[in-house]
Order: sequence, then structure tokens, then C-alpha cells
Amino acid sequence: MNRREIVLAPIVHVLGARPNFVKAAPVIAALRAAGAEQAVVHTGQHYDERMSEIFFVELGLPEPDVNLGVGSGGHAEQTAALMIGLEREFTSRSPALVIVYGDVNSTIAAALVAAKLHIPVAHVEAGLRSFDMTMPEEVNRRLTDQLSDLCLVTSPEAIGHLANEGVPVGRAHLVGNPMIDTLLANLDSFDTAKVRAAHDLPERYVLATMHRPANVDAPGTAAALVKHLHGVADLADVVIPVHPRGRANLIAAGLDEHPRVHVLEPLGYIDFIAAVRGAAAVVTDSGGLQEETTILGVPCLTVRPNTERPITITHGTNRLVTFEELVPAARKALESEGKDAGDRRPPLWDGQAGPRIADVIMEFLGE
Repeated sequence: MNRREIVLAPIVHVLGARPNFVKAAPVIAALRAAGAEQAVVHTGQHYDERMSEIFFVELGLPEPDVNLGVGSGGHAEQTAALMIGLEREFTSRSPALVIVYGDVNSTIAAALVAAKLHIPVAHVEAGLRSFDMTMPEEVNRRLTDQLSDLCLVTSPEAIGHLANEGVPVGRAHLVGNPMIDTLLANLDSFDTAKVRAAHDLPERYVLATMHRPANVDAPGTAAALVKHLHGVADLADVVIPVHPRGRANLIAAGLDEHPRVHVLEPLGYIDFIAAVRGAAAVVTDSGGLQEETTILGVPCLTVRPNTERPITITHGTNRLVTFEELVPAARKALESEGKDAGDRRPPLWDGQAGPRIADVIMEFLGE
């Protein structure tokens, strides 16, 4: 029996937000090379073209077999709509395995539906923990891991987190980081000069991204954040592609009123990482960007009290900062502006996570 004969039912990938697409691309490619039948369900959790469809084109992802078109909404409303649509898809497709990515609402919805239909679940990026249960992402990732038959882990400390929560050791597999596979595979495409010219950006700038509820949902908090971002702009131009979440509050707080703040619409993957690559420093509350700056060697200031990716601090360029610490930390980063890409690369962040994940999955299904 060869690998192509092992998997008769399809492997279904559930993708809901742009980080999912970046992580899934190398996994889908590796499973295709292994001969697996696959289907892609796009939940439509990110429904703006710049937040989703352009990623399929740029990353060479197959066209989704279905787009549920769920869109935005409160957590309960969105998760309920996701579960209804996913139950219909899983029932009609009878997948051999459902693969979920990251920690968004699409992730937990798919894991819940699959588990109740007795369909095995594989979680890519399992075991990450911020230990902050006020974050919806932390709730999603913890519950997803409990429901998963395969916990596919990006960094060593995650193995310990899973063990502490009672996940059997045989379910956890350290495979590396597929987001980094995508980054390394596209290095030659990240043209910073082209992005600067297209958006009339200065040669030296700080790139910022902000979308976490704790930072942007409350108008008062968003206003405090804008004040400190303006402080960074006093040191160097700030380029900020504004995520739809929080846009109204940030603009209402005067984000675009500083002459050295450049507010952009969301960028596609290639243009965004090109902008990151050329930045003197990055200010963010994103999880994935902490990883990407680690590989690119760009100083990263994460405006959060915690991170589920501590390896980006111990092995990378990341630093956690409060609002009050942001401007002094940015000043220090701009003064050093040292780039040491690859010098402290985390283990297995080598561009081969996709094939390792495919090997684990094909072995699991073969059994």
C-alpha cells in the first residue's frame, strides 16, 4: 500500500483568518506531494479581499472548495454560524481528518464540530500559551488542544504546556513553524523599495500593526495608544496598515493627524512582509509578526503584557512593552537598529515544517 492509497477520504483544512493561510500553504503543498486528497474550507471570518482572497493568490493556495461567508459578529454569533456551516460541510464530505490552524474562532468551531462528529482533528500551532484567559485566543487554543488527536507544535516549551494540561505525550509532535516555511520560501519576493515607492514611504520608518481587543476596542485605550504612537512618530515616521478591527477608534483618536504617521489600507502578504523587512523597528500586538521579525532580524516591540511566543524573546528580536515603555523602547531600537537575522533562530524554524507535518499526518492516517 502506498501513501496515495492510504487516504481515501479527504483531509479538510479549515481556514478563517490571514495568519491561517500563511501557515496552511506549506502544509497543503506537502500533503499534495504525499498524494493526499484535500479540500479547503474558507470560513469567511476575514471577508475583505485584502484580508483573505489576495493571500490565496500570493501563496499559491488552491481555490477554496467552499467559502462559508460567515463574516464578523460577536464571539457567540460568529462561532455559532461557523459551527452550523462547518457541520454541514463535514457531514457532506466525511473527512478522514480536519486540520485547524492557530487560535481564531474558526479554529475552535471546527474542532468542536469535528470532535462531536467523531472526526480526528490536527491542530497546527498547538501548545502556545499566554496564560491570559481574558484573551479569546487563549480560550480557543486551550480548548482546541484538548479536542485534537494530533497537536503539531512549533516550539519546545509548548510540549511542556500540553503535558501540564494532561494531553497524552503521543499526541504532541514538535514539527517547527510552517509560517516560517512560507516566509523563507518567499524571501526573494519581498521588495521593500517597491513597496516604499508604491505608497510614497520614507526610507527609514517604524512599521506598526494594532488589532487586539485590549488595545483598540475601548475608545479611551485606543486614544492612549495613539498618543504613544505619536510619540514614536516624533522619533521616526510610522507606517501603519490599519486592520478593520479598531480602525474607527484609532482614526477617531487622531491616529492620522500626526504628519509623520502614514495610515495605509491592509496589505497583501508579499507587500506587508516587504514593508516589515525594510523597517527600522516594528511595533505590534500581533502573534505571527513576533515570529516573522525574529527570522528577519527586525527589532520588535510587542505592546502586550504577555506573549504566547516567548521563544521570540529568548531566541529572537522581540520585547514586551507597556504603553508607557513604548517610546523609550522605540528610541533604543532606532539607535541600535541592528539586524541579526538567523543568529538565534529557534529550533526547526528551517523551512521544512510543512513536510514534517505531512509525515506525521500520513503516518497517523495510515495507522
